[in-house]
Amino acid sequence: MLADALKSYHLILASGSPRRQQFFKDLGLDFEVRLKSIKEDYPDRLQHFEISDYLSQLKAIPFKEELQDNDILITSDTIVWHDNKALGKPINHDEAFEMLSSMSGKTHEVITSVCFTTSKLQKTVNAITKVNFKDLTEEEIEYYIDRYKPFDKAGAYGIQEWIGHIGITHIEGSYFNVVGLPTHLVYKTLKSIID
Repeated sequence: MLADALKSYHLILASGSPRRQQFFKDLGLDFEVRLKSIKEDYPDRLQHFEISDYLSQLKAIPFKEELQDNDILITSDTIVWHDNKALGKPINHDEAFEMLSSMSGKTHEVITSVCFTTSKLQKTVNAITKVNFKDLTEEEIEYYIDRYKPFDKAGAYGIQEWIGHIGITHIEGSYFNVVGLPTHLVYKTLKSIID
């Protein structure tokens, strides 16, 4: 399987996200976590998946000079796209409340881009999942923010947490993408790189 085919490669996951790290473990892959901080700014002209594509590629730049021939660096970025704008991670309670209120009773898109970088090539893929929330009450939103503090999550929520259990009525696309990594695409792209 893939893990055996990757034996001669060294996977580097540039993500501090425990969810993404767990996905790589669940895929049975050996990997090293290597982190470098970057300022996650993007040009205003970018829209939709262009934003997450750009940011996932931007995150690879600090590593490029140090990649060995057998290294495969994986960087990724997730945004929530709603009302023709990108929702990133909320900086405080009020911003989280505003994001969740704006998505209440509506459908939004979760977009995750994954960038694969080696010393010879770079390949970026993305997945888009449509997510529908029921009408959330103010009390439900307040309870979730106070209890779960979703300030490290794009769009101010985790589908795998309480609000996902009680609030999400329908999704179209990959569930794992909403959690933070389109695992089917990671598997497929890694196979294509080493074949």
